[in-house]
Amino acid sequence: MDFKYDVIVIGAGHAGCEAASAAANLGSKTVLITMDMNKIAQMSCNPAVGGIAKGQIVREIDALGGQMGIVTDKTAIQFRMLNRSKGPAMWSPRAQSDRMRFSELWRLKLENTDNLDIWQDSVVQLVINDNTVEGVVTGLGVTFRAKTVVMTNGTFLNGLMHIGKTQLRGGRVSEPASYGITEQLIGTGIRTDRMKTGTPVRIDGRSVDFSLTEEQKGEIDFHKFSYLDHAPKTLKQLSCWTLYTNEEAHNVLRNGLSDSPLYNGQIQSIGPRYCPSIETKIVTFADKLEHQLFLEPEGENTQEYYLNGFSSSLPLEVQLNALKKIPAFRNIRIYRPGYAIEYDFFDPTQLKHTLETKAIKNLFFAGQINGTTGYEEAAGQGIMAGINAHINCHGGESFILNRNEAYIGVLIDDLVTKGVDEPYRMFTSRAEYRILLRQDDADARLTPKGKKLGLARSERTNLLKEKYEEIDRLLNFARNYSIKPAFINEGLEKLGTTALKHGCKLIDLIARPQVTIENIAELIPAFKEEIEKTASRKEEILEAVEIQIKYSGYIERERIIADKINRLENIHIKGRFDYNSIPSLSTEARQKLTKIDPETIAQAGRIPGISPSDINILLVLMGR
Repeated sequence: MDFKYDVIVIGAGHAGCEAASAAANLGSKTVLITMDMNKIAQMSCNPAVGGIAKGQIVREIDALGGQMGIVTDKTAIQFRMLNRSKGPAMWSPRAQSDRMRFSELWRLKLENTDNLDIWQDSVVQLVINDNTVEGVVTGLGVTFRAKTVVMTNGTFLNGLMHIGKTQLRGGRVSEPASYGITEQLIGTGIRTDRMKTGTPVRIDGRSVDFSLTEEQKGEIDFHKFSYLDHAPKTLKQLSCWTLYTNEEAHNVLRNGLSDSPLYNGQIQSIGPRYCPSIETKIVTFADKLEHQLFLEPEGENTQEYYLNGFSSSLPLEVQLNALKKIPAFRNIRIYRPGYAIEYDFFDPTQLKHTLETKAIKNLFFAGQINGTTGYEEAAGQGIMAGINAHINCHGGESFILNRNEAYIGVLIDDLVTKGVDEPYRMFTSRAEYRILLRQDDADARLTPKGKKLGLARSERTNLLKEKYEEIDRLLNFARNYSIKPAFINEGLEKLGTTALKHGCKLIDLIARPQVTIENIAELIPAFKEEIEKTASRKEEILEAVEIQIKYSGYIERERIIADKINRLENIHIKGRFDYNSIPSLSTEARQKLTKIDPETIAQAGRIPGISPSDINILLVLMGR
């Protein structure tokens, strides 16, 4: 029996949920195929969303009209803004979520999305003719036909889990792996390799002595992920807890290294450098006497805790005995041990910036099968793949975000241009224009694009319009309001900032580091009155105004640099050259340019091993 759709999405993880939601909301008849409808948007690792640079991605997804930010806000049990001690370009929102309610709410949203069907089954084969994907065949023998297919298979392709010498086939604990698709794609010439990730032990909170840990409370203020005007933090807000390993625990771990799959040759695949296992930490940082751990609640009404910082594939008894050497865990009971998992991924340099494969038309990859790690990175790819799959079905210009427009743009460009040699994780340092890519202004950057696509609805665009009208009103007041020294100097001295010798505009005072909108408004009644006219979202608007004033010079300078570099993004070279026939290029340049086949001069310049002289040669050949 055959079923016909515009878009098929394989896998209901964070990438698959955003891809299916985006395609369906744009009007494509979509089916989401998952092996277990009770594990939709499962938080396989820690029950948290956001973090350094990852939080910016979630706000970008939301600004475009995606769902992750909304679901996170409604299921959050703790919220924090990280990096507050640094400038606003580094501020990153992070939330603990109730794992079960997060998955439940995602399923509820998907089941009530127009144009979207859900089918519980496994996909065993792609239908490919003349290098074009035309559908899939499932384990139940059902054929789904479609114009486009989005693969978001996560860790399930030939997944293999390790706990000491015990090996279990599966994509996640107690869930079967997926077989056949990797081998089929290898037959079409697509390159694949293996990666490894891990997850820590899950702890029964009733067995923890919390008096020997340090409490880490969340923040209760206006910050949240979604720009929509819904009430966040509806669940009970809970604390996380910090504690440390010790030398006794390290000795137990060291004695067990001979049984570690990472060190006895059992695991050969590439692991994450930035989220190492506890056994990797004690080997790499052998001089450290302790490592920080974070005990994170899995939900509002469960005793299950996630031990962040203790990922491991050591045998169960080694993990348990090491934990018992930590005072807070001396009576520890666990729900399950940590484990490592190996899985197939595909070299992302085989993708276009739309996430469509170069080798097979209308086939898209998103998420961990592109060599990334993290829910946020997966969801960011998912929404882009879903949008572009819809466009491939119905026509229109491909949707691509540049590096100066979004962290999502940085993520995808890094993947397709540089490839990966370890699981890719987003950091603020990867973005050269991070002052332009702040978490506070993702709506200004991307909601107009979402509106143009048809993904950002009127509620969202109206809120954006109202917000920036209020911001402009307050900025104009600050630019035009004059202040005389006699009126303000006494107050300035109390704030610890230099007195005025001459009159100035209010905006010049707010630019000072000691001055905030809040404290200067107490000194200037007219400004305080102007602020009180702000009808709603006052804190969010005042924060945005202050950032724009204090960092205007940095923002403008970075925008000028981005505009200059962006000119090279408009010089298209794909299909213009036979690189192997250009002897003036270096050998490495000829090889890598042929392999990547970059779209633009700017992308060519970001390929590792391509020198400025190689770029100059291409520009000369184009008459530039």
